[in-house]
Amino acid sequence: MSRSGVVAAELHVGSVPAAAVLQAVRTGGPITRDQLVLATGLSAATVNRQLHALTRVGLTVERPDLVDPGSIGRPKNPLTTDRDKLCVAGMHIGAKRTLLAIADIGGRTLYSHAVATPDGDGDDAIRQLSAQLKELADRFSGRRLMWGGLALGGDVDEHTGVVDHPVLGWHRVPVGRRLTDALGVPVSVCEHVQAMAAAELLLGYPRDGGGTGLFCYARETVGMAITFDGKVRVPARGAGTIAYLPVDAPLLSAQAEQRSPLSTTLQDVIGSEVLQAAALRRGQTPEDHELLDERARVLGQSLAMMRDVLNPDSIVVAGDAFAGHPRGLAPIQAAFDAASHTPWPLELCPSRFGLRVQEGAAIVVALSVLYADPITSVALSAD
Repeated sequence: MSRSGVVAAELHVGSVPAAAVLQAVRTGGPITRDQLVLATGLSAATVNRQLHALTRVGLTVERPDLVDPGSIGRPKNPLTTDRDKLCVAGMHIGAKRTLLAIADIGGRTLYSHAVATPDGDGDDAIRQLSAQLKELADRFSGRRLMWGGLALGGDVDEHTGVVDHPVLGWHRVPVGRRLTDALGVPVSVCEHVQAMAAAELLLGYPRDGGGTGLFCYARETVGMAITFDGKVRVPARGAGTIAYLPVDAPLLSAQAEQRSPLSTTLQDVIGSEVLQAAALRRGQTPEDHELLDERARVLGQSLAMMRDVLNPDSIVVAGDAFAGHPRGLAPIQAAFDAASHTPWPLELCPSRFGLRVQEGAAIVVALSVLYADPITSVALSAD
């Protein structure tokens, strides 16, 4: 942990024995010790040792009330995560709104709501938002707050929690330090699309985490993250961008007549303001199918370009730009299929979180270190 109280997020499925046992209890509970041995591949002695340690720090609990009354022989008490003692606080800062959330250690949201992202100075803005998250966490005083998490766009230094956010006009803002000062616990800070990809891997019932995955988000901004065998790739020099992929979108582009097709970028034609401006120019409504069809085509073609370069085993998409067409993902899938030159089909999968994708990102950043190394993280939080 740095002097600022910032701990780099761990955006991967945990591999240490305690993490494997906690993962199995979280996703398979109520679950018995015998079932944990089968689920984790660990020995019975190792499972018992990890359960003792996890129960001692308040992460798992025996539930004799859940014993199957029809079972034969000596009853075996099932185990679940202890959802009553601990909590985490998460925040997702967007261009226009910020999502604040409190969750238990199983990843279940206890409460969340959105507030307007403050304009102006970044340091003042993060102080305001941190104070609001602290106020929200204080409502759950019956639980011990153990960690804070923050997901946002821009250039994020995960080790120091310092952020440059060009869209918001923030430069070298110490968001991690401000959040840990407010909450009084360690915090993790993460680029938001990487956090969304991690939520798909770590929260709830995980998809198959093997192979290579591509996660793409498009709302007011666009972003992409890559996963390898259950781990989100976090480049040493920060997240890359797909915002400047060249696209051909004459209806949505504000300067289509003056610009060559290759000078229009994906970021130029994504977002509600772009859609509204195009509708106004054309005397239409933002819900006009012609405009939504063009956006769907652009998204599908852009995904196909990335697919042909990276050849991932799966693609997950999220954000209003993907969800905003009346026919859902069908027109995006059709454009993707037509544009891809990779010779086997690949179905685009919507995010499991739907409209709650920002909430999932905020929560997983607050939980990722716990899930990677449960015993050490609880000790670190208690210091």
